Amino acid sequence: MRINALAISLLAAVLATPVSAQNASTPAATPGLDSLVAEALLNNPELRAAAKETEAAGERVRPAGALDDPMLEAGFINLPIQPLRFNREDMTMKMLGLSQKLPYPGKRALREQVAAKEAETLGYGLKETRNRVVREVKTAYFDLALTDATVRLLKSNRQILEQFMHIAESRYAVGQTAQAEVFRAQTQLGRMSEELLRMERERPVTEAELARLLGRRGSDLPIAVELPGLRDAVFDLEALQQTALRERPQLLGLQSAIDRSGKALELARKEKQPDFDVRFAYGQREKDLSGTPRQDVMSLTVAMNLPVWREDKIEPRIAEAQAMRDQTLEMQQAQQNEVLARLRQQVAVTEQSRKSVHLYETAILPQARLAVEAALAAYQVSRVDLLMLLDSQMSLYSYEINRARELVNFNKALAEIELLTGKQLF
Repeated sequence: MRINALAISLLAAVLATPVSAQNASTPAATPGLDSLVAEALLNNPELRAAAKETEAAGERVRPAGALDDPMLEAGFINLPIQPLRFNREDMTMKMLGLSQKLPYPGKRALREQVAAKEAETLGYGLKETRNRVVREVKTAYFDLALTDATVRLLKSNRQILEQFMHIAESRYAVGQTAQAEVFRAQTQLGRMSEELLRMERERPVTEAELARLLGRRGSDLPIAVELPGLRDAVFDLEALQQTALRERPQLLGLQSAIDRSGKALELARKEKQPDFDVRFAYGQREKDLSGTPRQDVMSLTVAMNLPVWREDKIEPRIAEAQAMRDQTLEMQQAQQNEVLARLRQQVAVTEQSRKSVHLYETAILPQARLAVEAALAAYQVSRVDLLMLLDSQMSLYSYEINRARELVNFNKALAEIELLTGKQLF
């Protein structure tokens, strides 16, 4: 008895169509990646918190260089107790005074400059956080797209394996194959079903991470995504490295921190100079016991602190400021080296992934599909066993998965390059 020729022809038609083409359709309401990035920039709580922190730092600049509030004092001086009268003693008076602390010239400007540099550093930190959130949204989006593509490939491959199993059962029923081939097909189908369950469990985890970055709550509808494609961009590594050194907010923030440390060091050295306290007082005196008016008096004094404990208070602060500046310089050098090295790595990843995708699409996948079709035709006339047919199909499935993974790796590397350069390239 011959095998069902109709089932063989239908299966051959399915195998002749690439899995990616079978599942190319997506929901019409699928939001694009750009719209998701815009949503994250608007609603991400971490980004909004960083914006408020930057705003608060900006509000600290003017107060840092402002004078202390003047002090107003009122009272009486030299009032005798017995008898308690204001006109008994010549030195008794009612006093009204005003005092103002004045830092040594240059200290206020330095304090304001330190606060301004701190606010500037946080401003660059806000830009870095923004770029990092964009990178994380894109990475989560691509991971979710890879999960969906894997699920689609698993379902399509499982459908093909089910047809293989039905064919093997038909051949076994008429004595054209061994029962072991049926068991082999059932085992492979079970493994495929288990893998499908695992990937379907993984999707909510990846989707929850993307929803967190978007600032959404758990009650929102599922997020639909699409597998990204390749870009034709060719990268100049040296140009990218120069762009990163010039525009990366993290590096600019470190430079601002170095400038702040320099101002802080200058301010610490300025603390050797004394501050001043200017006091003005007006004293009103009563008439004497005979009724003769007494002249009112006034006083003006200038006080200053004496930095006699410089070795215990000022010198350690200078040393601290110098150490912090040196530490920031070393950190900047380390971050620059890391950025340059990571750029080199990510550019290499894009080139390797691009070549891999091109190889899969132009050579490996077409050859793998031809291999499956040839194995199916040979199996139909009992020239090969089911094991070879299954191996050919599983190899095709593996190549489809690898192609999707390389596409995702390529686009994730692009997102990383944009973060490292601090510039949107696409």
